[in-house]
Order: sequence, then structure tokens, then C-alpha cells
Amino acid sequence: MSVLQKFAGQTAIYGLSTIVARLINFVLTPLFVRKFPTAVYGIFTHLYSWAAMVQAVLAFGMETTFFRYLQKHENNKERVLSNSFLVILFVSVLFVITVFLFTPTIAAWLDNGGQGDDYPRYVRYFAVILAADALAVIPFAQLRADGRPIRFAVVKLLNVLTLVGLNLLFIVVIPWALHHMPAWVPYFEGWYRQGWLGYVFLANLAASGLTLVLLLPELRKIRLRPDRKLLVDMLSYSFPVLVANISFIINEYLDKMMIPLLVPGKAGEVDNGIYGAVSRIAVFLSLFVQAFRLGAEPFFFSYAKNANARSVYAIIMDYFVIAMVLVMVGITVNIEWLKYFIRGGSEADMALYWSGLHIVPILLMGYVLLGIYVNLSIWYKLSDQTRFGLYISGIGAVITLVLNFVFIPRYSYVASVWITLVVYCCMVALSYFWGQQRYPIPYRVGKALGYILAGAGICWLSFSVFDRNVYVGNLLFLGFIGVTLLLERKMLLAVFKRSAR
Repeated sequence: MSVLQKFAGQTAIYGLSTIVARLINFVLTPLFVRKFPTAVYGIFTHLYSWAAMVQAVLAFGMETTFFRYLQKHENNKERVLSNSFLVILFVSVLFVITVFLFTPTIAAWLDNGGQGDDYPRYVRYFAVILAADALAVIPFAQLRADGRPIRFAVVKLLNVLTLVGLNLLFIVVIPWALHHMPAWVPYFEGWYRQGWLGYVFLANLAASGLTLVLLLPELRKIRLRPDRKLLVDMLSYSFPVLVANISFIINEYLDKMMIPLLVPGKAGEVDNGIYGAVSRIAVFLSLFVQAFRLGAEPFFFSYAKNANARSVYAIIMDYFVIAMVLVMVGITVNIEWLKYFIRGGSEADMALYWSGLHIVPILLMGYVLLGIYVNLSIWYKLSDQTRFGLYISGIGAVITLVLNFVFIPRYSYVASVWITLVVYCCMVALSYFWGQQRYPIPYRVGKALGYILAGAGICWLSFSVFDRNVYVGNLLFLGFIGVTLLLERKMLLAVFKRSAR
């Protein structure tokens, strides 16, 4: 099996498990937008945006550090595993204690949606959820490092099935039973609340707890034996990764945190609800980026010592860009079907959600650029120059903060999505420029730009010229696929020939 086939095989398994799991989770989106008013869904978006920020802090950049130090200390993998987990354990315990001590203050600061007594409970739920998810980071990374994608996929899938199942129980099954089976009412009196957003968070809490239970075989293998020298060395590598990850989360989620603060009154939560729901349509491309990272990161580190490593990285970038652009175009030309996933519970809510559909192609292009940046970022991780990740993401975070602060009050989420696109452009340019100076990889920039511009052109034609006509859009899409297959036929034929041997 060729190197590319091995990479594609591992990435496909990680990717398929991630995509299937998230697609199952995706069925909750139409449920949520029907059951919760737009402003309440805005609270959901707001809290999960903050959760993403905290999650980056709790992981402490240890996932990337773990893979890097496994490569550097091949004879001391147990020590690398122990010290990686020890850092996350310490930070997570400290975080939970702090949140529980200051819950009223945190809840009062977050409560812009008028939920009153519910917010302290939400804060405590999220503290435990985020700590549990953080403690699972290194066991999941160990499964990837050991080449055990099937177990990785099973645990991820059970997590999502639990999450979805409990949401359906609380939001659909119990209300149906109360309405159609009056004899059951006494069993739910006193504890069940119709239409309570907290059940979404309780379901998440149960799913995260189950994941830790399923990962107990991996957790039992970890021996908490701190190695001071190794720990200091790992922290010096991980700290810039941590700050870069936080800056990245700022770029991705800060707008959803700022909209309720900068758009006055209830309009802020409504706009956040629209933005959050419409963003769910673009989640398919986000999943593709995430799936790629899960398979690519351990591969890139393990393959780094090979003489042709940089050429292989360049080829991977070529086909990664092509795949992302194809997904971008496929989603855009089918927006008239996909929009029914965010149909609200009333005509008014439906009109509100659908009013944001025009930002979907911009969101998708942003994810294409994000994927390119994720691919490019390997240079500073492999060359132990993680400070450049801090610089790039930091510059992006500053631009995000300033521009959102200036433009959100006037243009709300429309400004945010354009700002995100601009920021990712800057980050890609900076990473490529600095990377080619310090760890040159022979990327075919012209080829990538050609596919991106062609894809963007088809998206523009579908939206602006053919008024989102599904049939015309898909004809353009099929034509694009045909031209791509024609241009890439030599490489594809070579791969198929190797597979047949």
C-alpha cells in the first residue's frame, strides 16, 4: 500500500466516524429550531461558543504536544502519555473547583437572555461537561497514535447516540407521552419542565460521562508519574499551541459571544440564533476539516523523518483543497433543500432563520481557508517553532476583535462572517510566507487557487445569477466534478493501479 493510500485509509476511518457521528447529531438542529424560539436558540449558541473557548484552555495544547513528543521520545512513550494527561487533569480539576466557587458571579455575567435562576445550573453543567471532555483528549489521542480507528469511532458514535437519544427523550418523547397518555403525568410532575433548554445540556453531560466510562481501559494504562524535565519541555512546546488555539477559537467564536453584547435588546439573541442555525448548514465542511485533522496530525508527525515527507505533504494539500472545494460547491448549489433543516416552529421563526441563508457561501469559503491553514500549520509543529502559531492566530484574533467591535453594532452577523473570511485569508498568507522561509514545502499554489476560484465562481453563479435553482446548480456541480476528474486522471489512475496490485 502506498503512503497516500495509507494516509487516505486512516483519515477515511477517522473522518467517516466523525462525520457519521456529527450527522447523527445534526438531526437535532431541525428539532431545536422547531422547539425553541429564535432568542432561546441564541442562548444555546452563546453558551456553546464560550464552551469552545474554555475547552481549548483545558486541553492546554496537549493533543498536538502528545503527538510531537511521541515522535521525539519513541522509547519513553509511557512518560509522554503520563505527563500529557497529568497537565490536563490538573487544569480540569482547578477549573471545576473555580467555577463551582464562583458560579453566581459567572452566571450573572453570562445571563443576557433573561433566564434568571437557570443560568447558575447551566454554568455548573458546562463545568463538568468541559472537564469530562478534556480528560478524554489524551485517551482519544492515544487511540489515534496506536492506530486504533475502529475503537475511536465506536466510542465517538456511542457518545453521539447517547446525546441524540436523551435529547429526543426530553424534548420529544416525554412531551408526547404527557399529551397522549395522561396516566403518565404523575410520574413527571415535580421535575419535568416543558420546553426547558437545560435538558439539552443534561443530555450532553450524560454523553460526556459515558465517554469517560468507555475510555476506562485507556485511562487505567496511564500512570501519573510526573517527570519534571520532560514536563517543563512539553509545557514550553504546548504553551504557544495553547495560546494559538485560544486565538483560533476567538477567530471562530468571538462574534457569537459579542453579538448579544453589541446588538441592543432581544435583537442580539435573535441575530445570534439566526447566525447559529445558519452556520449549522455549513457544518458539513467544518466536519471535513475536523476529520482531516484527526487523521492527518498523527500521520504528519510519524512520517516526518522520511526523505520525501515534504513532497507527500504537498500532494496531500492538493487533494485536500480539491475535496474541500467540491464539498463547498455541493452544499451551496443544494441550499434550497438543506434550508429545511433550519425550519422554525412557526412561520415567523422560519422567516427569521431563512433570512440568513445568504451568508452560507461566505461561511463555506471561510472553512475552506481554515482547512488550508490547518494543513499549512504542520510546518511550525514539526520544526518546534510553535511560537509562530501563536503569532499567526494572535494577529487574527486582534483583527477579529477590532473589526467585530466596530462593525457588529451596525451589520450584526453579516459583518462577522465577512470578517472571519478576511481573517482566515490573512492567517493563510502569514503561515505560507513564514513557513516557506523556515520549513519549505513545495505546495502548488497556482493549482489550489485555480480550484478555489472555480468553485467560488460556481457558487456565485448559483446564488446570484440562477437564484439558487437546484437543478441548474447541480448541473454546474456535475460539470465541475467532470472537469476535475479529467484534470486529475493521471494521479487517480496511478492510485487505482496500486490498489489493484
